[in-house]
Amino acid sequence: ERVIGGVERKSKVLSPEEKRVVAYHEAGHAVCGWFLKYADPLLKVSIIPRGQGALGYAQYLPGDIYLLTEQQLKDRMTMSLGGRVSEELHFSSVTSGASDDFKKVTRMATAMVTELGMSSKIGWINYNKKDENDLTKPFSEETGDIIDSEVFRIVRECHQRCTSLLQEKADAVESIAQLLLKKEVLTREDMIELLGKRPFPERNDAFDKY
Repeated sequence: ERVIGGVERKSKVLSPEEKRVVAYHEAGHAVCGWFLKYADPLLKVSIIPRGQGALGYAQYLPGDIYLLTEQQLKDRMTMSLGGRVSEELHFSSVTSGASDDFKKVTRMATAMVTELGMSSKIGWINYNKKDENDLTKPFSEETGDIIDSEVFRIVRECHQRCTSLLQEKADAVESIAQLLLKKEVLTREDMIELLGKRPFPERNDAFDKY
């Protein structure tokens, strides 16, 4: 926790409105992680600010998976968008809090299109650059336009899916956000108490070990 998120900064006081935004943002991630089959199961969610600039923090327990299917990648992307989508559904204006989430989602969608052969329009070609300092692109402008449109399509589909899920599970988001505002930290046991067990079999025995 301290390595990934930084030390808890209880001296950093958020305004009541900021705290509400962070609570609903993290509740959006948590609900997506709970109800998406291939998202990593949640261990803990917190709205206590941390040293790396994070105002909220969710910790997951990824399984030992070495091959990722297209659906698994899309579930992870949908979960990453859960914070922003929750803000869109609960507030009149969104915040800058989802910038890291967008980086992850863009990176995954770009890899699907340019490296993993998961776009029918691009096909089975790998356009990954070996040298990051090389400013030339290994494809034509026309192909670049297709790549851009495919990345946008994949992210937009995940955003729409996330919106539908959080609208369907609006009561769950509300319950988690309110309990977060009250307790500041929720564990997997709190989530089970609020939402019941995840509707999917756990993929490994890591929780028991934990």
